[in-house]
Amino acid sequence: MLFFSMRRKALTALLLAVLCVITLTITVNSGRAQWAEFESPNQRDLHLVKSVAQLQDIEPTVTTHCALQPESSKSPSTIARSKQRNLLNSTAPITLERFRQLQPASSAKDENSGEKISAQSVQSARSYVPREEIALIHPTNYGDRFLLDIQGNPTDLTPIVVLHETVGSANGTINFFRTPHPRDEDQASYHILIRQNGTIVYLVPPDKRAFGAGNSVFVGTNGPEAVKTHPSFPASVNNFAYHISLETPPDGYHNSYTHSGYTTSQYQSLAWLVSKTGVPDNRITTHKAVDRSGQRMDPRSFSFSKFFKLLQTQTKTTEIAIRCTPPPDAPQSKAPVKQAKATSINIQGR
Repeated sequence: MLFFSMRRKALTALLLAVLCVITLTITVNSGRAQWAEFESPNQRDLHLVKSVAQLQDIEPTVTTHCALQPESSKSPSTIARSKQRNLLNSTAPITLERFRQLQPASSAKDENSGEKISAQSVQSARSYVPREEIALIHPTNYGDRFLLDIQGNPTDLTPIVVLHETVGSANGTINFFRTPHPRDEDQASYHILIRQNGTIVYLVPPDKRAFGAGNSVFVGTNGPEAVKTHPSFPASVNNFAYHISLETPPDGYHNSYTHSGYTTSQYQSLAWLVSKTGVPDNRITTHKAVDRSGQRMDPRSFSFSKFFKLLQTQTKTTEIAIRCTPPPDAPQSKAPVKQAKATSINIQGR
């Protein structure tokens, strides 16, 4: 009897242990799923996406036109047809110049003073030059920047830079973005991804709207700023944001608050890149800061002091123009529109 009693207790303890492990696994995976909402996939999700080699159907050209105004009611099929029509009307080839325009030393100007930059200063600022790659993502995962919001209000807000992290590998994130996502809920993207070795990967042209912060608002010196561009989603900063993501180190593929941080090469490349946007320091922010859901923490373990110290060594230019070209049927001027005048608007998003 004693033997059977001990065996029953042992089995009971084992079952309780198994139950605890199952409960813990479900809890952790639930937290990871919540963290991954509108984010890039983790390494474990690679089986869900196609390899880059399989994706040969991505259109190699993308129009630079702005969209005039989002429709107040759009079905997924209408949006898909609109994206396809834009691709068919594309005229600008995807080259490095599509993502940044190199300014000659004789014509480069400091964005702070407006004065021309000497050739010696330009050469000094170029002492660190990162490797650059282009991996244009699938058009279902980004959109046009709009001249007007869904209610017809102008969207002439000064651009901001929003910093993110991938919470997974760079290649896994790129594959996810290059995979077609017909459902609006699954669409996500950044403009830029910076690998751990400092390589800058251009994903979405700066004149396009990356889906980097779904429910968001930027609160600066002009008050709350956000633009509603989708009838079914809340307002967001995406219409005037330039989204840059840092590849997360392997020890950060989880939903904890910290990890080992980013490499020196990543900080150097980030400073080099941001200096070319002409965006003021006080309009450089994070996904955590603009998020209104209270669920975003990225970029975790980021050192703003290290970043700004490196940014101060760079000469600010506008090689990366965060603007789009008004379509021929747009009212007013047909000249390229730069979202340069900051205005405070009511939170009304993608």
